[in-house]
Amino acid sequence: MSGNLFGSVFRITTWGESHGPALGVVIDGCPSGLKISEKDIQKELNRRKPGQSNITTSRKEDDKLEILSGIFEGHTTGTPISLIIKNKDHASKDYSELADKYRPSHADYTYDVKYGFRDHRGGGRASARETAGRVAAGAIAKKFLKTSAKVEILAYVKQIREIRSDVKLEKLKASQIESNAVRCPDAKAAKKMIALIEKMKKTGDSVGGIIECVIRNVPAGLGSPVFNKLDARLGQAMLSIPATKGFEIGSGFDAILMTGSQHNDPLLKKGRKVVTKSNNAGGVVGGISNGMDIVFRVAFKPTATIFKSQKTLTKGGKATKLKMSGRHDPCVLPRAVPIVEAMAALVLTDEHLIQKTVKI
Repeated sequence: MSGNLFGSVFRITTWGESHGPALGVVIDGCPSGLKISEKDIQKELNRRKPGQSNITTSRKEDDKLEILSGIFEGHTTGTPISLIIKNKDHASKDYSELADKYRPSHADYTYDVKYGFRDHRGGGRASARETAGRVAAGAIAKKFLKTSAKVEILAYVKQIREIRSDVKLEKLKASQIESNAVRCPDAKAAKKMIALIEKMKKTGDSVGGIIECVIRNVPAGLGSPVFNKLDARLGQAMLSIPATKGFEIGSGFDAILMTGSQHNDPLLKKGRKVVTKSNNAGGVVGGISNGMDIVFRVAFKPTATIFKSQKTLTKGGKATKLKMSGRHDPCVLPRAVPIVEAMAALVLTDEHLIQKTVKI
């Protein structure tokens, strides 16, 4: 099965490389009649694009979207949607040394082992630049969810290294997330996070952290046992994002500190709606959404590309040293926020459409 395709009913295929002429996505299975514009999609791409602040890579890409098919007069037509984003500021010469050397903690070695050949310019398909196509598709999925079910997806930077934000999810707003360069709604924590990232950038090092996501107004009943549980699909989606190292939903690993009586979510009736008193499940029980907010967290490692001398190997297996040059994010989290939202939207849109096929 191709690793470039994601989804069952609402399917996407991303294509292109970091230093190729262009990259993009083909979306199949999007219902007709959805009102969508280039502006709607461009807004999300602008949140992910490089060069947007002094704590991100200095690579300058407008990430200007072009719609090639599937959208006519501001509405989806029900046919495949093809979106393209042209690369303009790729400096391939910065990667010439990598034709024969493997970067530590990058996919250079593993791609060579699997395919016997690789595009060493910026990592090719292994580059986070590939996610531009996901964000473009995710923008359409977010619009579909908002239009059909008023679903709202909000992700933010919860923690960078030891700096942890204090955020009340029930009061979280998009404007708070976008109020600073690090996309943390806690102003005090954000200031400390930015200072830490700037320090890492000056010393040629990098840092990682955690993104938390809350999804509101999720209909109960989404997800399919046994192997396509909603939380399992969300986990797969998040762990497919470059630099991810962990996924947890609801109470996550903290559940081991509780007893069953403490962790169980009592069922209550609120008007005509069934709710739970607590939400340790994170909105998913038995792999199926229960109507509560879905809450999960994704851990991102420190950016693998750093500007310090490191020991490595050549393609021939000879020990050598490597000191990278070029333009890279000292911390991926600020630009990963829209990617997390996009992947969540793709999963929920797919599950929403699947649900239409299993219940009259």
